[in-house]
Amino acid sequence: MHSYRKLAIGLTLASGLISASAFAVLPEETVGKTELSPPGDHRSYMIDFEFNNMVSTRVVVLDPDSKTYLGMIPTGHAAPAVLSKDRDTVYTADIFFSRYTRGDRTDVLTAWDSTTLSPKWEVKIPTKRAFTLTERFALSTSADDRFVYIYNFTPSTSVTIVDTVKQEVVNELAIPGCILNYPVGDRRFASLCGDGSLQLITLNDAGKEVNRTSTDFFDPELERLVERATNVGSTYYFVTTDGEVLSADLSGKKPEILPRWSLTTEEQRVNGWAPGGWQLTAAAPALNRLYVLMHPDHKPHQWEDPSTIIWEFDLKTGKKLRTLESPNLIWSLSATSDKEPLLLGTNIEGGLEIFDLGSGQHTGTMPGVTKTPTLVLNH
Repeated sequence: MHSYRKLAIGLTLASGLISASAFAVLPEETVGKTELSPPGDHRSYMIDFEFNNMVSTRVVVLDPDSKTYLGMIPTGHAAPAVLSKDRDTVYTADIFFSRYTRGDRTDVLTAWDSTTLSPKWEVKIPTKRAFTLTERFALSTSADDRFVYIYNFTPSTSVTIVDTVKQEVVNELAIPGCILNYPVGDRRFASLCGDGSLQLITLNDAGKEVNRTSTDFFDPELERLVERATNVGSTYYFVTTDGEVLSADLSGKKPEILPRWSLTTEEQRVNGWAPGGWQLTAAAPALNRLYVLMHPDHKPHQWEDPSTIIWEFDLKTGKKLRTLESPNLIWSLSATSDKEPLLLGTNIEGGLEIFDLGSGQHTGTMPGVTKTPTLVLNH
């Protein structure tokens, strides 16, 4: 009986302590706030599509120089993202439902502070934003950061234009049969069209259309052009699945279609070499070079597969300069725009591959920083 009395006393004391703790007043907890340094030349943003849970996605912020994880921006329903030219803001086009996975839909453009990673403002946009695997030019900004262009797909296609000064939607332009919005200067953007043309739209300061042109660019009956382009200034570079490079200078009143060239020699084509991946190209403006993910065993229905092999080309001559190789399979590329650029690749395990383009050396991997990255963005 003695042991039972000890147990009863112990339980009584424990019960009293639990009851007392239920009424205890704890000190107010101070929640920390992210405060990063202003973005440098190599600050990187990985878009995590999160295939297993596309309802709640994110943008992961990294410093590839120190290989440091800096923070995260939460986004809604596979949101595309774009960086402002002044480096102060990250824009995301989010979709939310009132019951998380169902209910009333709300689409917003969110402006995030790039130092605090907190929202500065948001504006409701039409419930039309394209819900697709994240592409770089599904969301873009004008060169002066005045306008943000949002690609819509319902399946009719259009572009919503948000004025970032007024913080409101100022226009929506139909782009029937065309996709994406490749920004050109302060008041223009181009779209790639299914009939093989490039459409170039000019706006005024109010965001209203003042001119539209259409220029033949490629033959959709003969070649498969990948819409996921890269650019140096107002010149955009596209590749076909067979390795032809098609480019256009969009700085004039109408696009100037530049001479096409091939990534491969005849012998390389015979041996099966061709480009592949998701964001399969990147350009380093300071070096005027193009980087392309390449496959040695190209197959027509597997050209979007990742690769460990990257070819570097001189954009002035089209000459191949060297081969870079990653220790892990890469799906998307990006290059920084400074004078000491890095080439960055999203590997299929959720990591970031880092190359120094001065030496051409692979300088390391940041493993497991995302789940399923589709893109990496740089200032």
